[in-house]
Amino acid sequence: MSDVATKKIQPLNDRVVEANRSLAGKGLLRKRVKVMLDPEHASCFEVDDLPYINFSSNDYLGLSRAHTVIDALHSGAQDYGVGGAASPLVVGYNQAHQQLERALCNATGHEAALLFCSGFTANHALMKTLFNGSDTVLTDKLVHASVIDGLQDSGAVLKRFIHNDVASACQNVERYAPCAVITESVFSMDGDIAPLAELSALCQQQGAWFIVDDAHGFGVIGEHGMGASTVASDIHIDAQVVTFGKALGGQGAAILGSQDLIDYLVANARQYIYSTALSPANAAAVTASINTIIAKPQLNEKLQANVVNFIASCEAANIALTGSTTAIQPIIIGDSARTLAIAKRLKEHGFWVGAIRPPTVAQGSARLRVTLTAEHCEEDIHAFVAVLAGILQDQ
Repeated sequence: MSDVATKKIQPLNDRVVEANRSLAGKGLLRKRVKVMLDPEHASCFEVDDLPYINFSSNDYLGLSRAHTVIDALHSGAQDYGVGGAASPLVVGYNQAHQQLERALCNATGHEAALLFCSGFTANHALMKTLFNGSDTVLTDKLVHASVIDGLQDSGAVLKRFIHNDVASACQNVERYAPCAVITESVFSMDGDIAPLAELSALCQQQGAWFIVDDAHGFGVIGEHGMGASTVASDIHIDAQVVTFGKALGGQGAAILGSQDLIDYLVANARQYIYSTALSPANAAAVTASINTIIAKPQLNEKLQANVVNFIASCEAANIALTGSTTAIQPIIIGDSARTLAIAKRLKEHGFWVGAIRPPTVAQGSARLRVTLTAEHCEEDIHAFVAVLAGILQDQ
């Protein structure tokens, strides 16, 4: 490479190196960790030959290891192949995708569905394709980054209401007359549930669309665990995003809505048009996950029992919680360095918990993001809480 070319590249390299250095100095440089999964115990893994009990997974029902789902993945690969082969608009859309879309519609009551390879892509595609610079959109203050990025790329005017505050939503709807209101069902970092019925009623009164990111809700809330649209009979959702990598234990996502909406997205969503289709084997596995959740309500019952057990154990140990009643149980620490230190101490005792820091959460609200699953046993929960209580007392 010539000296001239090297000089042209150098400013970009310097920027990357300096950004890494700055983030590391603040304790905010994210890094990947390679885990060695335990085939016998879904809630355990190893890192650098050390065993850990996992309290950071979003596989809430343990379906990523369920035999029905694994068998469906295997059969799907044999029947349809492993990869999507092409864009859905070329030859990448087949009966496995159609069967999953039908299963999702039957579960939620929507007319039609559209499959994507990730939840981030689905949210981004919906926001960027549906809205434009003439629109004003109102969101809960804590909606996911994929929603924010998609809205910003669409050119729409973005307004936010106070988190889960219906009065604030009403005031902002009256002030800005948005064409849509957007919330999550279960918030990914706080674990609290949105006032879905109230927000739906507000949107119907004002003629605005109601859009719900149901990533952490589908599979665990609502009738038979089938998500936000089934929480109450009077909830009307115009567009619902469901991800497959949480309670469903798979990979991918879907946008659910009217046939008109889905037809519009098929014709205009660049993320859908110019991407290889979701693996049909994965589609078959997710269909099996939906059927398993409906057929085995005991999975959700076990998860809820573990959540109740955890909350009671923390109350007995004087560990302050946030009031969440879902599998996501944040413990607010505040300082990022202290949060990392506590997570490190937990690892020394064999417990793996996510240390969530800005910019994922607001400044001063760094936290341990504890997640419960149906795979946890009562003994592990009690042992984890006992160790955590001791560490918090020492800090």
